[in-house]
Amino acid sequence: MCDTQALIAGNGVWFAKNSDREPHEPQAVVRIPRVRGDRAATVRTTYIDVAQVADRHAVILSKPCWLWGAEMGVNEHGLAIGNEAIFSRQRSLAPALLGMDLLRLALERATTATEAIDVIAELLERHGQGGPAGFADKGFHYDSSFILADPQEAWIMETAGREWVTRPVTTYDAISNGLSTTTDYTRSSPGVSGSFAAHDTHFLPFFAASRQRRALSRHCLAETAAKAEPGFADLARHLRTHARGDDPLRGSNRDICMHAAGPIRRSQTTGSLVAWLRPDGPRILVTGTTAPCLSPLRPVSFGNAHRVFSADASRASIWEQWQPVQAAALFDAEYRQRVRARIATWEEALFAGMHAPTPPLEALEQQLQTCTREILRWPRPPITRALTFARQLWA
Repeated sequence: MCDTQALIAGNGVWFAKNSDREPHEPQAVVRIPRVRGDRAATVRTTYIDVAQVADRHAVILSKPCWLWGAEMGVNEHGLAIGNEAIFSRQRSLAPALLGMDLLRLALERATTATEAIDVIAELLERHGQGGPAGFADKGFHYDSSFILADPQEAWIMETAGREWVTRPVTTYDAISNGLSTTTDYTRSSPGVSGSFAAHDTHFLPFFAASRQRRALSRHCLAETAAKAEPGFADLARHLRTHARGDDPLRGSNRDICMHAAGPIRRSQTTGSLVAWLRPDGPRILVTGTTAPCLSPLRPVSFGNAHRVFSADASRASIWEQWQPVQAAALFDAEYRQRVRARIATWEEALFAGMHAPTPPLEALEQQLQTCTREILRWPRPPITRALTFARQLWA
């Protein structure tokens, strides 16, 4: 389960996404450099080989460690893409391209949102999509929808098997785990007619509360769109929203900030990203850790060293290091509020710095390390193994 948002404002285009996955699946943040003149004929994605291109853009990705593609990312030209699982009637377990593979391929090969649509459409029609998409649950499979945004515009692209449609984002919009395009598409693959949402199934989107989460995202976006100049604090608040108060364990699948805590509520937000897409270059924050309401946001860029980056994409050491903090905070209100208060102090400086004409990234990185070291040194309350699903899971 996931949620992706886009907002077109006077000060740029804003993009935000929560990646909801299995709670014990590490998600790495990686930076892959620009490539010029590559002579490789093919590239191995998660399950299949596809034709490689000689020139590729630098990308920053937030990706489950076990697969080639990514849940979300931004390239050096300020193109941002996030994908959502949708459970169309055409979805397949047969190995093909995952939606996450399509996302990475588009970021590496396109400079704008409309170019990225062309890349995904061509690859989708040629290779199809499919294959196991879960970390432990290898029966979990889905098709994908996408928000694609650049400094000028944003688009929604929804797929079902090899078919696809697109529609533009006017002021703001969001996608969740259900098809939301009826007949309002402006481009499509050959042969598409009628309501594209008719490809959707109902069982999984119903239990995932995808419509309610999309409505909550749009409510948050409407409030922020009314401001003269939206900011990082606004989009961070969106990603940390719980439908019923701030106690994570009292939540449900209606939450944008999701916490695994029951047989039906099995997903956890395992990574988050906020990007301000500007003509002079993107400004990007990630958690690099799980549970955005219990994690500090971290600045990343294409030109500076950031400790959140994983040198080995199959490992996510910062993500693993933070897991005990968020797990303990779920069950102890006093500890949870202490963690949140320290993060809020750090983010006051972070948000101010990220809105400066030239963000002081080195100084912000040092302040971040001070904040995280301090929290990691605090004694953590133990999680008792009481007879509840949530305590059993996190203990």
